Amino acid sequence: MRVVVVGAGIVGASVTYHLARRGVSVTLIDREAAPAAGVTGGSFAWFGGRSGDWPGGAEDLRGSVLADYRRLEAELPDVEVRRSGSLIWHGSAAEARPDEGQYLVGRDGIRALEPGLRTPPEWVVHTPSDGGVDPVTVTRALVRASGAQVILGATGVALKVDGERSEMGVPPAGGWGKVTGVTSSAGFHPASTVVLAAGTGITELIEPLGVGLPLAASPACLVRLTAPPGLVRTIVSGPDVEVREVRDGQLLMTVPVAASPEEGALRRLRAAFRGADDCRVLGSLVGARPMPADGPLVGPLTPDGSVYVAVMHSAVTLAPTVGRLVAQELVTGKPVAELSRCRPSSTGRNPATAC
Repeated sequence: MRVVVVGAGIVGASVTYHLARRGVSVTLIDREAAPAAGVTGGSFAWFGGRSGDWPGGAEDLRGSVLADYRRLEAELPDVEVRRSGSLIWHGSAAEARPDEGQYLVGRDGIRALEPGLRTPPEWVVHTPSDGGVDPVTVTRALVRASGAQVILGATGVALKVDGERSEMGVPPAGGWGKVTGVTSSAGFHPASTVVLAAGTGITELIEPLGVGLPLAASPACLVRLTAPPGLVRTIVSGPDVEVREVRDGQLLMTVPVAASPEEGALRRLRAAFRGADDCRVLGSLVGARPMPADGPLVGPLTPDGSVYVAVMHSAVTLAPTVGRLVAQELVTGKPVAELSRCRPSSTGRNPATAC
């Protein structure tokens, strides 16, 4: 077996790492100059098994998220999870529906958890098991530990398709031509299976197949800031502020995509927390998050299995679990039950009209 993984974000890195651990020859290729230089680097990287939305097949994966991150921590010394818990408040307390492992907490409890909040809300949903990682550190650790061949800064990345397809953009009577690998500025990279983990870039990559996927792009802006260590102790998510400490002395903050996101981040942070006056912006990044319409898309895209896709939101949350399951499925040749509701259903038309 020889696999080429396209996309060196956290999903592609996880697939590469888990395949390599099973003895598979893997080539990881990306157009960026470093792993996690795309949308992964702009991720808020908040994960857990309780909070958030779990559309489609994501619901079948949520029970493994925390265990798979614990496993990666044991396997890779550079992977560190900050299990700070989260505080969430949106709408009214009457509308809150805490899940198992979540708790409604009033103002006194909020002050104990986040003493720096200027104006604690009346209530929050507290999820102690939630945590976060530095997505760039995790991605690069996965790539290093894989020992795979890594090709970065590649241009002109495209599928190599043997055979013809219909000019109407639909599969011919005999099916798709077989994909035999990937071409790029670095040459031809042969593969028995090509795994597409390039986020929204998958749309362009699959054009030669004449198929599309229900995959949209959602812009998101992330700002990194310096801060006194411990200024923010948990993952805070309210109507006007979403922030967490990614490491001692550094915060990650999501803000609306706007003309001056860095100024907006400082303004929101200082309005929400005492002691934030000396915080400074380190940088910001706007990324296009891949948003499959009905949950993660993971599985063979072509009937012969020569092209396999792995795209999802939230990628940081699901990457360790999906990487493990994809490797298991490709190596054993047997479908994995946990991925049964994640299968891509190709539309048989141009990807641009399928989104």
